Amino acid sequence: MVLASIGSFFDSVGEFFANLARVDWLVLILGLTLFGIYLALRSRAWFNVLRAAYPDERFEWRRVWGAYMAAYGFNNVVPARGGDVMKMFLTKTSIPHSSYPAVGSSMFVESIYDLVIAVPVLAFAFSQGAFPKLPDFPQLGAFELSFFAEHLKGTLFGLTVIGVLVFVGFAVLSARVRAFWDRVRQGFAILSDRRRYLREVFAVQFAGWLFRFAAFWCLLEAFGVGGSVRNVLLVLGVNAIAALLPFTPGGAGVQQALLVKVFGGSSVVAAYSVGQQIAIGAFSLAVGFVALVTIFNFRSFREAIASGKAARGDDGRPARRDPGAPRARA
Repeated sequence: MVLASIGSFFDSVGEFFANLARVDWLVLILGLTLFGIYLALRSRAWFNVLRAAYPDERFEWRRVWGAYMAAYGFNNVVPARGGDVMKMFLTKTSIPHSSYPAVGSSMFVESIYDLVIAVPVLAFAFSQGAFPKLPDFPQLGAFELSFFAEHLKGTLFGLTVIGVLVFVGFAVLSARVRAFWDRVRQGFAILSDRRRYLREVFAVQFAGWLFRFAAFWCLLEAFGVGGSVRNVLLVLGVNAIAALLPFTPGGAGVQQALLVKVFGGSSVVAAYSVGQQIAIGAFSLAVGFVALVTIFNFRSFREAIASGKAARGDDGRPARRDPGAPRARA
């Protein structure tokens, strides 16, 4: 069960507090600052994707950044990427005459770089012999890894069935979804200009990835594991696997199980495995909440999520209430 993954996370919490006095707080703060720059560059790349999708509309980067940070912070404390609903809603209401299909498809443009960089990172990680092989995943104690490793054929079959059903559904409803797909293609507009995509998205994301690399180097140093190119790439490999299984907040449990396996089961590694996740989660949640309050005038993540779910979706019209507008007080 998912509780098994959460259990792996809390197994490391005690080690984290036991080693709290050994943390280099200045290096930790530097690492979190670098991570914040990484997220800002990611949001800038996404802003460029949206600007290509809506060249005739005027909108601000700070609102796209605010939506990005609010969603990232929320996803670090809530499973199943619930913050993406809020991210789409806040972004749609920030771009005049935008639609959810276009905003949603623009989010997938980001994943192109993630896929490209994940291939060499995972290839390196598995080549070091530190990562467990697929048959060994059930012994790691993380539910997601154990379940998918033990039921690989069933999982692949289920995904195939879902894919076929989706394809058939769109074929049957093709007349109704034609307008929907036109909006979806709008979100991919920047891909039609390869040079612009490489310059304004891929290159910006790569710059952000370098800051992320430096951030994890600092976090490894701060918790006493030791920063090195090899160690950072192993951590990024763990994060790539955890991102595929978003059933716990921030991949809690999966990250701890893999990091302990990769770096060894020492108390320092256990403290790092949970400490870096708590630090990043708390930092991104705090920045995301400040952005939500100061930029969008929402008083809580729950209020923003509720507004996103209540908003009209595919008609392409602005939501009823602009979150950036002044709020009436009771």
